[in-house]
This record gives sequence, structure tokens and C-alpha cells, in this order.
Amino acid sequence: MANFFREQITEILPLVNKPVRYIGGEINSVLKSHSLVDVKIALAFPDVYEIGMSYLGFKIIYEIINSRQDCLAERVYAPWIDMELLLKEKNLPLFTLESYTPLSEFDIIGFSVQYEMNYTNILQILELGKIPIFAKDRNDSDPIVIAGGPCTSNPEPLADFIDVFVIGEGEEIINEIIDVYKENKNKTRKEILLALSKLSGIYVPSFYEVKYNSDGTISSITPKEENVPLKIEKRIIKDLNTASYPVSQVVSLTEVIHDRLTIEIMRGCKRACRFCCAGSIYRPVRERNIEEIEKIAIEGIKNTGYNEISLSSLCTTDHSQIKEIIERLNTLFAPKYISISLPSLRVDSFSVEIASLLQKVRKVGLTFAPEAGTQRMRDVINKNTTEEDLMKTIHTVYSSGWDLIKLYFMIGLPTEQEEDVREISSTVKKAIKIGRSLNVKHPKINVSISSFIPKSHTVFQWEAQDKGETLRNKISILRRLLQGDIKWHDVNVSLLEAVFARGDRRLGKVLFAAYKLGCRFDSWAEHFKFLNWEKAFEECKIDPAFYANRKREYEEILPWDHISYGVSKEGLKKEIEKVYGKTTS
Repeated sequence: MANFFREQITEILPLVNKPVRYIGGEINSVLKSHSLVDVKIALAFPDVYEIGMSYLGFKIIYEIINSRQDCLAERVYAPWIDMELLLKEKNLPLFTLESYTPLSEFDIIGFSVQYEMNYTNILQILELGKIPIFAKDRNDSDPIVIAGGPCTSNPEPLADFIDVFVIGEGEEIINEIIDVYKENKNKTRKEILLALSKLSGIYVPSFYEVKYNSDGTISSITPKEENVPLKIEKRIIKDLNTASYPVSQVVSLTEVIHDRLTIEIMRGCKRACRFCCAGSIYRPVRERNIEEIEKIAIEGIKNTGYNEISLSSLCTTDHSQIKEIIERLNTLFAPKYISISLPSLRVDSFSVEIASLLQKVRKVGLTFAPEAGTQRMRDVINKNTTEEDLMKTIHTVYSSGWDLIKLYFMIGLPTEQEEDVREISSTVKKAIKIGRSLNVKHPKINVSISSFIPKSHTVFQWEAQDKGETLRNKISILRRLLQGDIKWHDVNVSLLEAVFARGDRRLGKVLFAAYKLGCRFDSWAEHFKFLNWEKAFEECKIDPAFYANRKREYEEILPWDHISYGVSKEGLKKEIEKVYGKTTS
């Protein structure tokens, strides 16, 4: 039967664009016998292969599971539209890359949820995998559907579809989940879920009831089962140096978004930007020591053959040994023409030394995130950098041989005025002027503009998002003033991000309606269908402005109030007082 299914899949692969997305067999992928393990897990990423292959958390969990003899992990990514149509036409189930096994034959489906605009693809994967989309419709023979990742900071919009959410970091809890499932696998579905709910960091949404007031706000969130926690506390890995890390990362047979060895050198962020959800949910700051980083790099390069090492974290240059790390890795790898790169950088932690060290092998791109164009706005968001810091860094970069710099700004932030928006243009022009003063032949600044998204567990979680017309006007101002390389985030996409970032479980019916209307791959401009989303909201009689454009009262029960990431509401309110110069009580 398995061979027959594989033959059927092999027959349709020539009919799709990029069949390499579905064939598996990559370097370092793991294929185990299903008959020799107790627990089978399909790790699902709700975006196309080239995107999903670049996410580090997915690789970490894959290696942890497959390091166990009693368990296996295989991978599945959201099939592109052409593959989806063929699977439906031929009535074939979605399958994993390693063994071409249909998803419905696994014990657990584990989703990595990184971005709100991937939510409809979760429904796509479930339906194509022949798994009931709604959790309430699954029986004892269906897989347990689990989700983890940063979007579980507010899991409620997905509550109708997910059996179990992992709150917090997954390196330790994944082994506990496997052990509990293995111990209870012959019991009923509810008994398995009850057993899992006893684990710290596990949230089973079907065990909680949400009630609403007449104005649409939440009146209560209460457990329906005995002995499930009133509040779910996030899981934290205390020591990164002892945490599992993949040194045999799967290497794709085709080009992917981040085609390099990624090493997480630090988790958490000591900065306290008031808009940043990641900065809140990944607290506290933990560093991986230089010896462990070196060990991972040596083994990782040996096992993958990459020619670039990316040192990853929320703020990489804040690592206390960043200069020493780059120097040591350059000593080891520069002779082999392997380069070192850093992600987006803070403007106040860059130096001539780091600039020169980064171009030891090849000149990598540099991205900085000033976020705002005026000092007032940088103070509002607690960015703690000045224009002087930025210009000093720009001077350093141009002096060190770069002619292209990327700058990232945000519009629509709380208290923002038109002058704050206009000053973004002034900042960019000053940066270009520095390049010209240093006789850089063609100094260039690529500007990226995104809209503020109020997020759970942040200081700005109560704030309203600007309405679409206001955001479009601000973008128009910048396009007129800059007249150059400027990219901006689709305002309608930003609206949906805000809706689902702060939404409640009533949005499940909107997600399902949008999916049935053809919405999937919503993060891809060519597939984003806002008219269908508008129709879905209308059909479900739900106003998206209620979630995105409404300022919340401080006393209001928020959809994620039963999910704890260690940041208290009182502490967040005190930060709001600093923004507005008044008490919130």
C-alpha cells in the first residue's frame, strides 16, 4: 500500500512547479521505520517549503525528536496551489517528505506558528491531510494537533482548530509531551488531552469556556474541567548552553530563503521596546557561551557544507562577547571562505571593528532598525537610541566600504503625528548626505516601512491600530518625499495581522469562512485576497475594527489574560503611564 501511494505521488510530481518541494531526501533528513517506534510526529510548517526550511525552531524540534529511539519526526510544508489542486483532483492525502506517509497516519501533528497570515494554511494542511479541521470533530483515531511558536502568545483565534498549545519554549517540553502521549496512547482522546494538560506550559483550549458581555468584550475565561490551571505559565529554557541544538541541520536540494547555518547565540532581549512582542515573550536574556557557539559552528559546517554562518538573536550585537565570537569564527572559517553575518542591527551597538570583521570574507548586507524618525517617537517606543547614534553608525558603515544600507521604520505608532512621519524622510536624506561627504560613489538607502501592529503581552497591547486610510496617507507622504527605494507593508495585511494578534476565539469562524472562500498563502502578495476576507467578516457578522482599531480599556479582560509570559498587566500599565505622562488607574 505504501509503495502504491508513493507511485501515485511520483506520477503527479512532474505536473507541479518546483517538485523538489515535495520529494524529500535532503542532506541530514532522517528516515526511520514506522514499525520500530512508539510515537510518530509530523512537524508541519504552514507556509511553502522555501520559507519553512529557514526556521530554526522547526530544525531544533526535528533533531530533538529524532534523537530518541522510541519516536520519529517527519516534515510537511504547505503545498503550493498547483499541488493542492492536484491532490484534490486525484483524491490523494497530503504526506510527509521523509516517507511519503499520509498525515492522518501520525499520532501527533505539530504546527510551528510564526505569523498570523499563515493561519489559513493550517486549515489547508489539516484538510489535505484528511484530518478534521475543527478539533471538536476529531475522534480517538485522529492525530492530536499541537501548535507552538510566537503566535501562541495569543492562541485564541486558533482555539477551534488546535487540540493543544505549547506556551513558551519547546526544547524540554517536547520530550515530556512524547512521554505522556506514549504512556496514554491507548486511552481516549479526552484522557490523553487531560494528561497533557497537567504539564506546565500546556494549554488545551477545549477545557476552557469564554463568555462575552453584550458589548462584545469578554466577561470571563474559566476552566471547564477539574485540575486544569487557571493561568498557563510559559516554559523557559534556563541555560542555552545545555539546551539541545541541531548541528546536523537539514540542507535543502534547492535554494531556500535563508540558505546558511544559523546559530542562535542569545535568547531574549535586554531592550524593552514597547511595541515588541518577541522582546516580552522571550524574556529573560540568556547567552550561549563562546565555546558552545564555536562547537556548534564547527560541527554545523562540517555536517552541512554551508558557506555562511548567521549569528541569530533578537539583538545579536548585545551579546557580551559578540566581538570575540566574530573574531574567533573568522579565524576558523575565513581561510575556508565561510562568511559571518548578523541579522538586523541596533544603531547604537555597531562599531568600526564589527563592520570590518563582517567583511572579512565577503561583504554581507546590513540592516538597521531606527523604527522612528524623531527622538520623541523613539522615546515613546523606548528605543533608547538617538539620531546622533544612527548617523555615527551610518558614517562607520560608509567609511568601511559599504555603499548600500537598509533602514527599517514603523508608522502608526501611538501618539504619532504627521511631523514624525515626515522626519523619517529627513533621516534618510541625512544618511545619504553622509555617504556623499565620504565620496561614496553611489550611496544608497533602501527604506522599508511597516505599520504598527498592537500585540499581546506588550506595553501597547491596549492601543488602537491606525485605520487604513490614515496609514495610506502616511505612506503616500513618505513615497512623495523619498521618491526612491522604499517598500511598504500592505495596509490590508496589517489590518488582518492586528485582528488576529489581539483576537478571541470567535475569529475561528472567520478563518474557516475565509479559507472556504479561497484564502491561503495570505502573506504572499499574489495570493492575498482581501475582498474574500471582507466577505468572510461580513458573513460571520464580525467587525474587524472591533479587534484592530479599538483602544482597549485597561480593566477589560483580554483574550490572552489566562496565558502568562511572566509580564504583569500592572507592569505594562506603568509603562503606559510613562508614554502619556499620567496614571492609568
